[in-house]
Amino acid sequence: MFTLGVVLIHDNARPHSAAVTKRLLDGFKWDVFDHPAYSPDLAPSDYHLFPELKKMLGGQSFRKDDALQDAVKNHLKSLAAKFYEQGIKKLVPRYEKCLNLNGDYVKK
Repeated sequence: MFTLGVVLIHDNARPHSAAVTKRLLDGFKWDVFDHPAYSPDLAPSDYHLFPELKKMLGGQSFRKDDALQDAVKNHLKSLAAKFYEQGIKKLVPRYEKCLNLNGDYVKK
C-alpha cells in the first residue's frame, strides 16, 4: 500500500541489475527507470546536496575526521524537509531533459 506510485531511478551497477534485485523490485510493483551509468544530472546528491555542503564547509578546517563528520551530520539534520523536497522536485525536469537528449550529459 505504501509503495504504490514509487518510481525508482538507478543506474545499471551490478547490485541494481542483479536478477534477485529485479525480482524484488518487480514484487514491489515499482516503476524502475534507468539512467546513464554516470549522470550527475539525475543524482540529487550531486546537483542539490553537495553544493549545499560545499557552501556550508567553505572556509572551515577540521583537525579530525570525527569533527568533520559531526559538522556534516548536524548540518544535514538541521536542513528542513522542504530542502530535501526541493531537490527531489528538481529531478523530474532534469530526467525529462536527459531523456530528450538521449541520455547525453545535461548542463544546467
